[in-house]
Amino acid sequence: MMGAAKAKRIQREQDNRLTKPIPLARFDLYTLGTRKSLARVMCRELSWWSDTDERVIGFVFRDTTDRDYGWQILARDRVGRFRSVKLEHSLRSEDYATVGLRNAIAATLKNDDITKLGDQGDEPNEPVDLLRVPIDADPTKLHPYFKELADSPGRAPARAAAKEIGPWLAPSDPHFVQEFQFKQFDQRLWELYLWAAFRELGFDVTQLETPDFKCFAPGIEFTVEATTVAPSQAGPLAVHPNPQTPEEMEAFLTGCMPIKFGSALMSKLNKKDAQGRHYWEREETKDKPFVLAVADFHKRAEQDQPGSMTFSHSALWPYLYGHRVEWELIDGQLKTQAIKNGTHTFGMKTIPSGFFDQPGTENVSAVLFSNAGTIAKFDRIGVVAGFGAPDHKYYRIGFKYDPAPNAVRGQPFHVDVAAPEYSEGWSDELQIFHNPNAKIPLDHAWLSGLAQFYFKNDQEFSLVPEHHVWSSMTMLMRLVTEQGDDKRGDPGERTIIS
Repeated sequence: MMGAAKAKRIQREQDNRLTKPIPLARFDLYTLGTRKSLARVMCRELSWWSDTDERVIGFVFRDTTDRDYGWQILARDRVGRFRSVKLEHSLRSEDYATVGLRNAIAATLKNDDITKLGDQGDEPNEPVDLLRVPIDADPTKLHPYFKELADSPGRAPARAAAKEIGPWLAPSDPHFVQEFQFKQFDQRLWELYLWAAFRELGFDVTQLETPDFKCFAPGIEFTVEATTVAPSQAGPLAVHPNPQTPEEMEAFLTGCMPIKFGSALMSKLNKKDAQGRHYWEREETKDKPFVLAVADFHKRAEQDQPGSMTFSHSALWPYLYGHRVEWELIDGQLKTQAIKNGTHTFGMKTIPSGFFDQPGTENVSAVLFSNAGTIAKFDRIGVVAGFGAPDHKYYRIGFKYDPAPNAVRGQPFHVDVAAPEYSEGWSDELQIFHNPNAKIPLDHAWLSGLAQFYFKNDQEFSLVPEHHVWSSMTMLMRLVTEQGDDKRGDPGERTIIS
């Protein structure tokens, strides 16, 4: 008996050397498209594991109904997606399930063909590869931001994130990847970000022809159309005003940006298909909450200036609800008052304030906004997951929610993205503005954890989680030698702000 016990112990020790724990952030990136919405409520994940080369991964869970334990193993399918291949349940303890998982991973490495283990038979013939450029493509016509993503050594974390997301996509538009690489990088990156955020929030996501997304979970279903604020090519907004003084910034936020947001949103509101139907009249959206998701990409960050998206978001709320908020401190207490706007004017152009007051907007349940659908977000997610580029540092500075009762501005922060204690999710910056006039309101409980805004009885109110980030910039720094050369000998920029 002692001999058998010793042999078993030695075998377990050998098996344990074939496995390792992996951080949740890394597991989450690997499985961003794997988890189904129902599974999220059926069990609670407890720990995450892989083989030493991360060819197979797994997790220990507790069943939320039966309260027993189990484990699951996943391997990549033919197109590179992690899929379920082995499962055990009804185990008596977490420790027992953990031992079972590690033994099963070791046995899988010894006995199975890992290259074929994850194949499910439902893989697409041509999976989406966001980074593979056609051989016959003219490299001079690639979008400059795509070239930065694809070629810059410091963008390795973003490429790692894109690599995991791509095979899960099933866009109805056959030109999605081409547009991402050549003509509409910002617009398509915004859609990639939204897909990732919706998946992180626990929804199953289908990419439709129109609108862009159907999000669903048990008892939940809504659709989303994405749009962006792009640089104007003509008219009074063709030249960015580039505000420098407080007075110029006020004019920019009360005039220019509401008009830009309004142009993007109204074009979607008025758009009809060949049958003359608006988005909310189509079969995919009929009788469901319909959401417009908007992001501002009209001016990119430069070395000495932040991009417009880092500060233009404060113009959206006054335009949507047709009111601005004025505040003052009275006897040490913050008092706010909503003041009705009439119009927004910039140059020779004037539009009415209050998007949710315009005819037809009662069919829009809410407007979703984020200023984080950028390469920098993909970089940070990749860094947190452990895919940081060698000889590079990633620093994030910005403003986050300040829970103090009298706070009127965000709380400044700065952080090393690679710090062990740092964490970040795809949806941390998302803001949802509920339409007070909506025919089919969006249930706020469906998007709990996001910053949510309401307007009722001439008063605004909000629910903002403590982790919410209002705006930020990411400094990507390449480490160089004392002579100023890159450690690998490659030329290039030393710092990128994005």
